[in-house]
Amino acid sequence: MPTYVVLANLTQQGIQAAKEIPERRAAAKDAAKALGITWRESWLTMGQYDVVVILDAPDDETIARFALQMGMRGNVSTQTLRAFSEAESDAVIGSL
Repeated sequence: MPTYVVLANLTQQGIQAAKEIPERRAAAKDAAKALGITWRESWLTMGQYDVVVILDAPDDETIARFALQMGMRGNVSTQTLRAFSEAESDAVIGSL
């Protein structure tokens, strides 16, 4: 299953309700699971992004649906990156 790195920033709404982050994370995990996405890890971070999440999803369409669902809640804006494992990277490079 493809792996994705989701970089998120809290919106003003998300910051104003920062105490609710644990509950919102739990709801996001439930939403991911309902879509067949595996939530591997997440971190609250310092720097350009407020949150980093590692997910495994069946395909790009599924992760796009998840990102849109999260954005519609108004608490975060996201940037999603497709991550290639070492084995996947080696296969791509080997095909050059």
